[in-house]
Amino acid sequence: MSPAARSSRGSSALRFGRFAVMGAVTVLILIAGVWASWGTAQYAMLTKGRERGTVEVTRCGATTCTGPYTPLSPGSQPRAEVALEDSVAVAEGRTYAVVLKPGGTHAVRSGPAGILYGWVPLGGALLLASVVVAGGLLRTRAAWVLALSGAALLTAAFLAV
Repeated sequence: MSPAARSSRGSSALRFGRFAVMGAVTVLILIAGVWASWGTAQYAMLTKGRERGTVEVTRCGATTCTGPYTPLSPGSQPRAEVALEDSVAVAEGRTYAVVLKPGGTHAVRSGPAGILYGWVPLGGALLLASVVVAGGLLRTRAAWVLALSGAALLTAAFLAV
């Protein structure tokens, strides 16, 4: 067997190995993004059968803002205080539409702003995966699609919140 034939075979194996590893890393990044997003997004998206209402933020701490809960859905009970995750978009004195997590003391913003905010980790994962796809898989068109999707999601969340 000639050295050129052996080199070609070794090069193909390395190319396949790089493709397999980078493909697995890309899939892992995207699964992690969906996993991180689903913890919050499920409450904002799937509101049927959950307690829905409003929270008037009266106090903000280091990580959460709290206020009284006023129910809007049938069967929901008013609460003196529920916690809402403190973010740049939550301010004292404002009222937000929320969905209560099971247990009734933590709330998640609902509506378009809550849904988009819940999927922000996926937007970051799409941006990160685009770098892996472009550099490791050498698929520039797919990388652009991932990057533009992630940027669009993050921009929409920023504008909605």
